[in-house]
Amino acid sequence: MKREALIFDVDGTLAETEEVHRAAFNAAFTDAGLAWRWDVPLYGALLKVTGGKERLRHYAALQGEHPDDGLVQALHAAKNRHYGVMMREGGAHLRPGVADLVATAKASGYRLAIATTTSRVNVEVLIDATWGRPGRGLFAAIIAGEDVPRKKPAPDAYLQALAALHLPASACLAFEDSCNGLQAARAAGLATIVTPGLYTAGEDFAGATAILPDLSGFQLAAYGA
Repeated sequence: MKREALIFDVDGTLAETEEVHRAAFNAAFTDAGLAWRWDVPLYGALLKVTGGKERLRHYAALQGEHPDDGLVQALHAAKNRHYGVMMREGGAHLRPGVADLVATAKASGYRLAIATTTSRVNVEVLIDATWGRPGRGLFAAIIAGEDVPRKKPAPDAYLQALAALHLPASACLAFEDSCNGLQAARAAGLATIVTPGLYTAGEDFAGATAILPDLSGFQLAAYGA
């Protein structure tokens, strides 16, 4: 079956945003008067836990702390506010080849979707900061972290994206940057292109359709699209 749609992860795939997220978390900790600080090696380890609130709870447990849901929600909301400001100030840019692929796919009649574990507000901020337009103007479906009961590596986000597109997995191609994301896409039956990011280089990408440094010069026809 010919491909009819492309489904993208966000953080690390569309843009190298994880350093912006890390800085935003640290700013939120400062605001709250917490002594927590996430450096690059620590944040790399914490990224194995998908979802910002889940990551906060996991880190707190490692410190022997068990914050209530109110504090976790407040920290996460503050982090998202800082992330929005940083992105609007040019904190991250689309990875090489992403803009060209999206433009070519749209012009060729492909439908585009997003399947991510990040918050919807962060998705919209990134799209507005990089494309200068609302997400609904580019993507037929946006499935974010709050839309699914289980986050990656569970396939829920991709399954919802397929349902929203009314397409089988065989008609779509997924784009990811992490092992967790690849596992989620593959569990949903999707052929998956992996472009490892700053924090995911060296992960196990067994089962990927292709592993590329980025999407520069990407040819849809080479992958059945």
